[in-house]
Amino acid sequence: MFKKIIKGSKKYSKSDSTVTDAGSRPPGSGYAVSGPITNVVVNHASRSGQGAQTTNSGDPVIQLPPPMTTIEPLPLLRETPVSERQTLFLRKLQICCFIFDFNDVLKSAREKECKRQTLLELVDFVQSGSSKITEICQEEMIKMVGVNIFRSLPPASHESTGQVASDPEEEEHYLDPSWPHLQIVYELLLRYIVSTDTDTKVAKKYIDHSFVLKLLDLFDSEDIRERELLKTILHRIYGKFMVHRPFIRKAINNIFCRFIYETERHSGIGELLEILGSIINGFALPMKEEHKLFLVRALIPLHKPKPIAMYHQQLSYCITQFVEKDYKLADTVIRGLLKYWPMTNCQKEVLFLGELEEVLEATQSAEFQRCMVPLFRQIARCLNSLHFQVAERALFFWNNEHIVSLISLNRQVILPIIFEALERNTRSHWNQAVHGLTLNLRKMFMEMDAELFDECQREFAEKEARAQEVEEQRQITWEKLADLAAERG
Repeated sequence: MFKKIIKGSKKYSKSDSTVTDAGSRPPGSGYAVSGPITNVVVNHASRSGQGAQTTNSGDPVIQLPPPMTTIEPLPLLRETPVSERQTLFLRKLQICCFIFDFNDVLKSAREKECKRQTLLELVDFVQSGSSKITEICQEEMIKMVGVNIFRSLPPASHESTGQVASDPEEEEHYLDPSWPHLQIVYELLLRYIVSTDTDTKVAKKYIDHSFVLKLLDLFDSEDIRERELLKTILHRIYGKFMVHRPFIRKAINNIFCRFIYETERHSGIGELLEILGSIINGFALPMKEEHKLFLVRALIPLHKPKPIAMYHQQLSYCITQFVEKDYKLADTVIRGLLKYWPMTNCQKEVLFLGELEEVLEATQSAEFQRCMVPLFRQIARCLNSLHFQVAERALFFWNNEHIVSLISLNRQVILPIIFEALERNTRSHWNQAVHGLTLNLRKMFMEMDAELFDECQREFAEKEARAQEVEEQRQITWEKLADLAAERG
């Protein structure tokens, strides 16, 4: 008898197709859809093509219900006998595979509300854990999630207007009109992933590499609400599915490389960096070479793109986490910052200086000595910046006790490098605050090592005298040339 049931179910799956199998609107449906969705089916390597399956855990065989051509209210899951819940669950998943056009609020309003209520019920059912979800139901549920969320994103604002990306705090955020349904679908996926009843060995068949890649593509959505939920979901996937961890890190690395070297446009870099910040925090020591390469090849080059202000806070946190995990990376990070130091963007310089201070706080003396010469040459240039915020931010380094202690130990090298910048500020900087901070810094060095300070002052005076001589000689030469030209003219 059991063999007959299996045989019958195989015949059914070959002759019939459901909404969830096709991944598109059921034939004959009169409801509005946003477009064909056959391209967003999640293909699973574990799919057998059968309409009824048995699982390793001994789940009962469940036959897929016939495809639905219209949306109609169904009984509540909690009011249905346990033996019929899984079949009803599959029918409700079919309802949730209908895709509507939300640009017209009044169009198919009853059907939209029916789908929304069904989604809410599914979320409650998965979250409550009142009944175990069979493997085929899990597969169909993940397919339904894919049908809803894996879609072509609307053109970004810069693509439709041609404008350069502006400050994210100043621009108006895009809000996806289909969010009333999308939000609940994302919530269903999240509840499924975090549920203690979800067997990782089963779930990884359907939340596979293809699914994760498509999920990562959605981080380019301009809707900040969607990116926040995606961030939580991807983080949970990374935590629960250890087999996917290297793949997720590699995929994020690829997104970063494309952003850095090709497009310089992506809405979700900040959210991806937030996930990485948590991942880096959990790295075991000693750190793998793979992780160090990720720092050098992906994170440090992220300082290059112009829109760094959109994600700098998250990037700075990731960089600092690396240095705090392994202090020997401080030299690599500091030299990387110097490599991408902005030449004409003062606001970006202020960001770099803030990040540099955080890195120096975690830097040990040996690593500091390796990079202090190029580092303080750059700081000297910042001290003389005509943009007062840059000069002021550089002077604030001396408010940090750890940095001051590092400078004090290496003052024989550092003071000669920055002394000229200090003298020029005291003589001619236009900003009063910068002028006052510079005088305080000169006084600090004088008290730290009066003999070294006097020596630097003497060398600076000699350098100025030599420069004056060269200038005078140049003027004399030009005067001679002018007289000679007048005689021959």
